[in-house]
Parts: sequence; structure tokens; C-alpha cells
Amino acid sequence: MKTLTIELPDEVNEKEAKMAMAAALFDKGIVSSGQAATFVGISRREFLETVGQYGVSIFGETEEDFQVE
Repeated sequence: MKTLTIELPDEVNEKEAKMAMAAALFDKGIVSSGQAATFVGISRREFLETVGQYGVSIFGETEEDFQVE
């Protein structure tokens, strides 16, 4: 397991920053939904319910895929 330290300005919401990073890593297939949820400190269900707000589909489709259909 690797450790990454990021210094954020005080006005940045830590949970939002973690969620954005976890969503990006999940979207790229680097981490599973369970790993992403653990990273953020939420349940897997909550992660799956929230990740769509970051433009990530839990079904593997992109926004363009939906526009084509």
C-alpha cells in the first residue's frame, strides 16, 4: 500500500477532495468501489450512490454513450 500526502487550503472540504480523487481512480479502473469507499471513509453503498455526482457511471458507460442511444 502506498501513502500520498496532499496539502490542501483550509477552505477545501477534505471529504469532497477525497471523493473526487476516489471517483477518478474508480472511473479509471485503478481501484474498486469498495477500495474507493474505504479511502473516502464511507460505505460502498454510499460511494456508489454518490459517485454519479462526479460524472462517473457505475455501469461503465460514458455520457457520450447515453447521448448516442
